[in-house]
Amino acid sequence: MRKGLVLVVSAPSGAGKTTLCRRLLSLDPEISFSISYTTRPPRPNEKNGFDYFFVDRDTFQKMIKEEVFLEWAEVHGNYYGTSLEQVKEAVSSGKDVLLDIDVQGAFQIREKLGREAVLVFVLPPSFEELERRLKKRGTEDQRELEIRLSAAKEEIAKAQAFDYLVVNDVLEDALDKLYSILKAERQRTFRRSDLIMRFF
Repeated sequence: MRKGLVLVVSAPSGAGKTTLCRRLLSLDPEISFSISYTTRPPRPNEKNGFDYFFVDRDTFQKMIKEEVFLEWAEVHGNYYGTSLEQVKEAVSSGKDVLLDIDVQGAFQIREKLGREAVLVFVLPPSFEELERRLKKRGTEDQRELEIRLSAAKEEIAKAQAFDYLVVNDVLEDALDKLYSILKAERQRTFRRSDLIMRFF
């Protein structure tokens, strides 16, 4: 049986990674979404247990102490974390796991999982377009918008440490590229030793 892989998708806020991740999940039944825990309040249309597990800060800090997380970070004043158990269970049963997380979290996962994790960074077509998308979203006030744009520059500066870059200009093209990465990574030799062992 093929061992599952962990596909980590990171991007600056507003680059469209969540839309890309949702579309990828609808294309392929072999990949499951790792639902993160967060202390931020739900946005309109977000459901607990579907988009995120929404918890308070005390609960999250208790989970940190109990080493529940594969990775966790504080971003824009809120905590986000990925359940270690959830990821381990899926990978050992041969399922791939998709993580929609920030740059700090991606680096923690690379440190813990090594080459089992595949890191993809989603770039907006330009900084101006990123600003336009964030304004159009309308979920941040002017101060929050400036914080996100400043953070975006810092995150983009770290993109070279990722395995792949995908520019999200035309959604369908970006989705094709992301899906191609997943399909190619599934055939990496170290993940398919089961095929070789059939001959011995």
